[in-house]
Amino acid sequence: MYKVFTSGKHIMLPVFGWFERLTYKFIKVNPDEETNWKTYTFGLITFNLIGFGFVFLIQMTQAFLPMNPTHLPNVSWHLAFNTAISFMTNTNWQSYGGENTLSYFVQMLGLTVQNFVSAATGIAVLLALTKGLSRKTTDKLGNFWVDLTRSTLYVLLPLSFVLAIFFVGQGVIQNFDTYQTAHTLQGTHQAIPMGPVASQESIKLLGTNGGGFFNANSAHPFENPTPLSNLLQILAIFLIPAGLTFMYGKMVGSKRQGWTIFSVMLILFLVGLSISLYGEYSANPIFGHSALMEGKETRFGITNSSLFSVITTDASCGAVNTMHDSLSPLAGMAAMVNMMLGEVIFGGVGAGLYGMVVFIILTVFIAGLMVGRTPEYLGKKVEAFEVTMAILANVITSFVILLFTAWAAVSTLGLSGLNNAGPHGFSEILYAFSSATGNNGSAFAGLNANTVFYNLLIGVAMLIGRFGVIIPIMAIAGSMAKKKITPPSSGTFHTDNWLFIGLLIGVIIIVGGLTYFPALSLGPIVEHLLMNNGITF
Repeated sequence: MYKVFTSGKHIMLPVFGWFERLTYKFIKVNPDEETNWKTYTFGLITFNLIGFGFVFLIQMTQAFLPMNPTHLPNVSWHLAFNTAISFMTNTNWQSYGGENTLSYFVQMLGLTVQNFVSAATGIAVLLALTKGLSRKTTDKLGNFWVDLTRSTLYVLLPLSFVLAIFFVGQGVIQNFDTYQTAHTLQGTHQAIPMGPVASQESIKLLGTNGGGFFNANSAHPFENPTPLSNLLQILAIFLIPAGLTFMYGKMVGSKRQGWTIFSVMLILFLVGLSISLYGEYSANPIFGHSALMEGKETRFGITNSSLFSVITTDASCGAVNTMHDSLSPLAGMAAMVNMMLGEVIFGGVGAGLYGMVVFIILTVFIAGLMVGRTPEYLGKKVEAFEVTMAILANVITSFVILLFTAWAAVSTLGLSGLNNAGPHGFSEILYAFSSATGNNGSAFAGLNANTVFYNLLIGVAMLIGRFGVIIPIMAIAGSMAKKKITPPSSGTFHTDNWLFIGLLIGVIIIVGGLTYFPALSLGPIVEHLLMNNGITF
């Protein structure tokens, strides 16, 4: 990735180089022309709006389009609105069952394409921010169209192709057949859905998208048939977000910076996984010492299900191989907290790392106040504008999560979609808006979200959660690019050692996590305490 994005020679250049040049010629873009942050952001938003409009329209007209062998009807306007925003923002929240709602045409040309370009958009934002931090006295951050094209052609497409072949070898289906009819032992008929699954499955995971072809997502045997395919899915989710930390280190001229960020992400991941496993394996008066297998696939079991739930909420993926609504209160809380922290524990492709940089800026600012030094990061002074933008990017997500959760919790329309009462019902709502605003896409599936109220409100939350963070990030990139780089001295506060790792983790937990403690107390925490006293919902 470092070679791809620094215009060096790489192994995919002879394969797709001609197509890259053809793409620039077709869209009339000069690849050598770089832009400032405002032009870069304008191109990004324009491209995403076009994608939203296209996916919305083909859902509204799918009954008249080809590749619809089961003659599925057009999608309702509010569900089409929600789904189009969901896949444009790399959230991939699904208020529908894929196999009985969307045609092959919409799944492939709409959703799968958005899986690629939404992931590439996240990488593009990270590249612009990295250039802003590493360059000096300039307003040029690269070219959005070039970064988008190279991310798609040289990173996402080749990896997805290879992974799709592996999935087909494991039994993931890939065809255009109409649904098959099976005759069951009870003498009834069952329609078994078919479709081009492996091609969507690979980019769903590598692009940290998460939208499943089937309603059961990665718990469905046609999406995730074997223990090996499950392992490949877990590795694929973390593959690019983890790799980007090292690319970032090389691009800013310090591999230690990349290792520092990777270490923070890894520590937070292991803490969340430990809490989740403790919650799933602990005895309680409701279940006694029996394994908590409700909502889990027998072929995966408790450990693989818990691991998948933590990884998918860490990485802003949203793919699931177990139903999160059936997780123990502590395991459900761990998944929620992963999203509430801003999806920075590896996070979405590109998005996790630029979200982590927001916390780094806040950390160097707070540390500077503590020791009386001018806050600096990578040799550049962090001043009022950068801190303001970082706080805005952090606060806007928590504001949306808490405000929209409160609205739904006191609204008749919001409460009508609940499957459970008490604190678990509240957790279903809180999880939904945490997932939407964090652009994750997983759900406590007990909530019926396919209503006008939830489709519109969750759609707005996804939109704000994506671009309400991207725009401040781009503003930070533009501001930092104009600054000089000061050589390190004896008075420099180092951001590549264990002291900084501890400070950064503390800021993430205190600034990012404690905001939600009252809401978590009303949901999973009180549910856990009640469960230990023999009360459940």
